[in-house]
Amino acid sequence: MSIDQQELFALPAEYRDLQAEARDLAASCADIAARADEADSLDTDTRKRLRASGLARVVVPARFGGRYERVDSLAVTLVREQLAAESAHLDSLFAMQGIGSYGIAVGGSEELQREWLPKVANLDAIAALGLTEPHVGSDLKALTTTVVERDGKLVVNGHKSFITNGGDADFYSILAREGDGYSLVLVPTDAPGLSTQRPHQIIAPHVLGDVILENAEVPIGNRIGEQGKGFGLVLATLATFRVSVAGAAVGMAEAALREAVRHANGREQFGVNLSRLGSVPEHLASSWTDIEMARSLTYRAAAAAARDARGNLHLSSMAKVGATEMAARVIDRSVQIMGRFGLVRGGKLERLYREARPMRIYEGSTEVILDSLAKQLIKDRH
Repeated sequence: MSIDQQELFALPAEYRDLQAEARDLAASCADIAARADEADSLDTDTRKRLRASGLARVVVPARFGGRYERVDSLAVTLVREQLAAESAHLDSLFAMQGIGSYGIAVGGSEELQREWLPKVANLDAIAALGLTEPHVGSDLKALTTTVVERDGKLVVNGHKSFITNGGDADFYSILAREGDGYSLVLVPTDAPGLSTQRPHQIIAPHVLGDVILENAEVPIGNRIGEQGKGFGLVLATLATFRVSVAGAAVGMAEAALREAVRHANGREQFGVNLSRLGSVPEHLASSWTDIEMARSLTYRAAAAAARDARGNLHLSSMAKVGATEMAARVIDRSVQIMGRFGLVRGGKLERLYREARPMRIYEGSTEVILDSLAKQLIKDRH
């Protein structure tokens, strides 16, 4: 391969610089990562350091204090790859600023955008997206939350569950039925009729809560986009940010492999260095190969999503499935290589093992995404 051909596979300088910034932020949070990753409420130190880095500006358009003209899927993915390698809490805080506010960025009124997006960029306001309900997960069209106009207000009723940043967010972008369609509505935390609770905790501690809306009232101007067209905004959000989950998975897998290599190189068993014993070399080489294949698809999908997120959702979906399933394999192998040392509660690898498991479920489970991809494949090739 010539030098010129090699350059075709290199990230532009601005993206490499962004990676370096994210890597520096992740390193600066290493001393608080173990504590933050066990928290079920927002870690104030993590928030301060993310704010100081300015990286949250990546998830907001430039005219509202952001870094790029519009939200760039590749930039978000590259940042998440670095942050997730060190702290799931840091990664989630960064990602949710974009996921919770993207509907406003692309469909909100000028007034809503000017009120909330600069606060999101500076972490003066914490964002959240309210989709799932106690009995509604992947089948969002079955949701029961409703919004109606009454006396010059929007009145929202429903129960949203397993909401990231639930209980700590300053506003929620709530998907609700309105007439024959679905609308997205911005509901601030201080809206009358909104309350939160934390009835659940998952295997990897997470800022997670339920949002209860009992005749919650907001101005009519808090409807994000057109009445009944909220589903399109949700799909646009998923199309833009789904591939970034793959970036986070690649970062986590690489962090696990680093731990496994360090351990294997520094340990001797049966008179042989562990890195040369039995199946360990194969596990290490297979993991390295898996990571690089997943990274290649992830970068390709993220670059395509940056150009046309909705038009390339199939690539983002493939990357999300491929990278999260890969991370599960690589981290499991790494635990096996480290043996009992990989099982120590609170250790880096044990945390990665727990944090990787939910990634195969949220933002579209592997099975649901594969079913959707199969339908698209059959339709396109018919």
